[in-house]
Amino acid sequence: MIIITGGAGFIGSCLQASLARRGEETVVVDWLGSDLKWRNLAAHAPSRVVAPEELEAFLATNPKVDAVFHMGAISETTARDADLVWRTNVALTQRLWDWCARTDTRFIYASSAATYGAADKPELFSDDPAKLDQLTPLNLYGWSKHTFDQHVMAGLKTHAPQPPQWAGLKFFNVYGPNEYHKGKMISVVKVKYDEVKAGNPARLFRSDRPDIADGQQMRDFIWVGDVVDVMLWLYDTPSVSGLFNCGSGIARSYLDLAHAVCDAAGCERRVDFIDMPESLRGQYQSYTQADLTRLRAAGYTGTFTTLEDGIRQYVQGYLATGNPYL
Repeated sequence: MIIITGGAGFIGSCLQASLARRGEETVVVDWLGSDLKWRNLAAHAPSRVVAPEELEAFLATNPKVDAVFHMGAISETTARDADLVWRTNVALTQRLWDWCARTDTRFIYASSAATYGAADKPELFSDDPAKLDQLTPLNLYGWSKHTFDQHVMAGLKTHAPQPPQWAGLKFFNVYGPNEYHKGKMISVVKVKYDEVKAGNPARLFRSDRPDIADGQQMRDFIWVGDVVDVMLWLYDTPSVSGLFNCGSGIARSYLDLAHAVCDAAGCERRVDFIDMPESLRGQYQSYTQADLTRLRAAGYTGTFTTLEDGIRQYVQGYLATGNPYL
């Protein structure tokens, strides 16, 4: 049995789809709600869905579990309720880690590139644990993910109990199918597609930094299928543990992204620039690029989808079809 927390969410449901294709028995821990989030699981239902508030009672029954993929979290970069974020992103993750250590269960969890804060040079995106304490996240969400990463490393130094395999993945900007429930946290690719299909220009934020031109803010955008491939590789390689970046390793501009969306949708390349909201100024990462040195050294040899190819797959294989779900 494999447990996927957040398994009806974006990345979690894409992982669930791949595990279901393999014939794995899975338990999804999530709320399906009253909107269309259930459709993320419609084509590949798990063996069981457990509500998050019932998770600890479920674990108390001592189910035989091979691995826990902990994708569930409050992922809004604009989250403000620090107590809720701590309980969800830190304390719950600590309890799951402890349970996995106690029951000899493998544990793979979602960290985030938000932990890198205002880093703006490739060399500052190293996932070397020796550099972990140098990071200064810009927002509550990034801080919560960073705090758990630090908790793990502190435990390793004191030889505290740990799962037989563990991995923390610092996800960069993930895009792809099954993200439609995410509201304001939906990927820029989906937002730009909706704009251009409505006959409007793609709208991008003006730069809030004088040294970066409008549209030249750069992020490491990664196709969700590549993220799932990394997680499955870890599952298939139980000898590998560690904290790893999970991005494409290449920074691309938002203007590149907007043009790729227009091309994939068969629309004219039109882009307008709008002021960045006040709430994002000072908290906006203008550059991210995953350093994949440690992931490659650990043995991962998979290739990463280019931005143009990933957007083409997403737009033409999902968004432009009658069924955009995986």
